[in-house]
Amino acid sequence: MKAEELLKRLEGHGVTLEKMLDTAMELYIGDEPEKARERLGELMLRYLGDINVQALLMVSLLLEEDFGVEGDPVNLVADELIGIDIAEYIGGKMALFNFFYYDTRKPGILAELPPFLDDAIGGFIAGCMTKLFEGDLDGQD
Repeated sequence: MKAEELLKRLEGHGVTLEKMLDTAMELYIGDEPEKARERLGELMLRYLGDINVQALLMVSLLLEEDFGVEGDPVNLVADELIGIDIAEYIGGKMALFNFFYYDTRKPGILAELPPFLDDAIGGFIAGCMTKLFEGDLDGQD
């Protein structure tokens, strides 16, 4: 699957690359936000093309479509596990901190998404943001 195909599936649920970038940048603390956003967009496209990220995001999409969970029950943890897995796959153990930061604050699109998708997208954003912080803004990662 190409990154564009996955983005098209996500767009059907209101998730676009621009909205993910907006959400990520809402909690960005650092210099050169325009440069950070540009580099983050590159990272997101790269990881949207990764088969493992694709699989976990597709699982979230399928669960939202077919599982039929109402709201976000407190005893549901599978959504958190998917988000954590995506974050750590992309950004390593440090991404876990970013995941909980985004999951707790629910900026931007995250506040609008259902349970599996908000954690999957939150984990994706957290992993990419961690990767961004690991390298400099000139493309090292």
